[in-house]
Amino acid sequence: MAQAPTKDVFTGSSGLPTGKPSPESISHISWSEGNDIVLKSECELVSHVISTDDDPSQNPWTIRSFLMGIGLSAFSSALAEIYYFKPQTLTVSLMFLAIISYIVGTAMHTFIPQRGVFNWLNPHPFNKKENAFVIIMASAAANAALATEVLAVQRLYYDVNPNAAASILLLFSSQLLGYGIGGLMRSILVYPSKMLYPSILPLVSMLDAFFRDGTATQRKIQVFWTVFSIIFVWELFPEWIFPLLTGFSIFCLAAPNSPAVSRLFGGSNGNEGLGFLSICFDWLYISALNPFTVPLKALISVMLGYILCIAVFIAVFYGNVWKARNFPFLSQVLFYENGTLYDQSLIMDTNYQVDPQLVAEQGLPYYASTWVIYLIATNLALAATVTHLLIWNRNDLRAAWTWFSPASFQHMWNKIHWRFWKYDGHRGEVDDNDDLDPHYAQMLKYADAPNSWYGLAAVLSLIVALVIIYKCDSTLPWWGVVIAVLLATVFILFVVALYAMTGIPLSIQTFVQMVAGYLHRGKPMANMYFVLYSYNTMNQAQLLLRDLKIAQYVKLPPRTAFAAQVIGTILGATMNFVLMNSIVSNRHDILLSIQGSNVWSGQQVQQYNSQAIAWGGLSSELFSIGSRYHWVPLSYIVGLFVPIPFWLVHRYWPKLRTDLIYTPLVCGFIGTLAAGINASVLSFLIVGFTSQWWLRTRHPRWFRKYNYIVAAALDGGTQVMTFILSFAVFGAAGHIHLFPSWWGANQAGNYDRCMLLQ
Repeated sequence: MAQAPTKDVFTGSSGLPTGKPSPESISHISWSEGNDIVLKSECELVSHVISTDDDPSQNPWTIRSFLMGIGLSAFSSALAEIYYFKPQTLTVSLMFLAIISYIVGTAMHTFIPQRGVFNWLNPHPFNKKENAFVIIMASAAANAALATEVLAVQRLYYDVNPNAAASILLLFSSQLLGYGIGGLMRSILVYPSKMLYPSILPLVSMLDAFFRDGTATQRKIQVFWTVFSIIFVWELFPEWIFPLLTGFSIFCLAAPNSPAVSRLFGGSNGNEGLGFLSICFDWLYISALNPFTVPLKALISVMLGYILCIAVFIAVFYGNVWKARNFPFLSQVLFYENGTLYDQSLIMDTNYQVDPQLVAEQGLPYYASTWVIYLIATNLALAATVTHLLIWNRNDLRAAWTWFSPASFQHMWNKIHWRFWKYDGHRGEVDDNDDLDPHYAQMLKYADAPNSWYGLAAVLSLIVALVIIYKCDSTLPWWGVVIAVLLATVFILFVVALYAMTGIPLSIQTFVQMVAGYLHRGKPMANMYFVLYSYNTMNQAQLLLRDLKIAQYVKLPPRTAFAAQVIGTILGATMNFVLMNSIVSNRHDILLSIQGSNVWSGQQVQQYNSQAIAWGGLSSELFSIGSRYHWVPLSYIVGLFVPIPFWLVHRYWPKLRTDLIYTPLVCGFIGTLAAGINASVLSFLIVGFTSQWWLRTRHPRWFRKYNYIVAAALDGGTQVMTFILSFAVFGAAGHIHLFPSWWGANQAGNYDRCMLLQ
């Protein structure tokens, strides 16, 4: 176990640094339990909520950790791929993997003898670094790779069937490309303390509690398992027995037959309404973004965006903008002008490309107006992200462009280790600065994974991509891949930086779909491949960088983290392909049918294909200047200027505190209620402000000791129960068993008793 934390000459009685410490002293900042100082900066937060101690003798390279990592990677990737073709959606969460791996690892140490031939399987007590190694490997595998969606669509709808070798290489290149590019940016997006990645703090806090000794730690473990048990049992009620608790609205109960009330106040069911003033008691929906972790500045921005979203949606719908009253209030599909569903098959020729003459016969489709607002808000947010970070966080990102200078090129050239297999990874001393992450200071003792490893992964993936797009009959030219990768690289820098600071992700999918539609008109398959090498590349980079931050917080050596991520990615991609190939081959007709069955469904494949047709075939007609939805692309230009007034106001009138506003989040949340279950937003804000303002400033000792461990317990208990219920009653095993209908479980309508709108 790690040694107890020690106080050094640079820390005062509060445990916080009193002067400007050296990197060595920063790495030993006290993990204090007993003071009432309010944690303000990111460096203070990660120094006092997460242990900065490290025990270099802990070995993550064990047969046990490899067996567990490979086993959980295979399990999580198989489960994710199977669920892609299920009527129900289930994701394999990081917290779920962490709890399962801890239980299995502890059980292996407890029940496997440590003597004789079993010593290789149980060499020492299961430690934190082994647990982190397993989590990171399984996390890299725990998703249905977007490339399998592309391959499934090609086989089901376009009669294109790439061979197994080409398919697997497509998966490897698309999954590893983002890892390579993201890894090259880790000095900007991982090492600094400002790059907090708040969403992983509960996980790391839980691992600290599990693997530390002492009375205070035992109290944390007791709190964890108590809260875990309570929420585990509680989730039975809102999820199955009493689903009215998903969205309790006094307005719906008072006016159950009012369409207007349903649109504004309803929100317990998908696409029901805006959920205004509804109270959600289901942690599964409240914690879509864990409110215990979202920083106060981000919460303020979310709240402003949420209020604007309600106002804009109501104004657009009742103002009949874009003929909004002809269509459902909330919807994501295409319609004819009379409000019936648009049949996209009627505008495709025999080569599955959009035929302009057939489009003229059918007429251009319409979107629900709230969905158009979502598209506008997404573009506003992406553009505002670039400007916001350039004017507010320019120094944090400076290294991303200073390397263009001749001196920087010379410096990089001199530091390249061409014989990278002989590179010892020693990084030397680090510059002393206020933003030095104390956890990073501890990592300096370990050999670094050189940039050449990440660069090689990126270059090889790109070369494979440029070849494989032709082998897979993608219809995407080589220059389309280059543009897609360049877009992804730019967005990795800005979007991942925003995510690292706020814990709130932004999606670039609709933006790159629109760009691909302009570049490759009438080619749905080209659109899918463009999205694969842009959106998916950025998404993979974000996952890699998040997991590298986990490694930094738990002091997992960089080369160990790199190995875990590459092994998990390759294993996960292989499992994804094997299962996709089997399911598509054996369930072909069911996947093509609209209803599917109670076991298998092609709804996600159908939706992905529909999006490719809509964006790939109709972008120019729907979104060009002068067309019906031309404000969607124009909003990107507008978004570039949104942060500037807030920056000017703060510069000349700093007391107005406009520096507390993340303009990208305000813009993005203007469209946040366009889909899904919306009853949880008020509960999210209540919990978030209680945690990040009231507890953090009024009860700082409690916040420091228990805030993140309670967040971990709530997530863990909820996700374990959700996993069980998905197989027991929600159809994952083939049969759905809804709870008998009663007042609190309105199985024939909306759970909150609001009017069911057709």
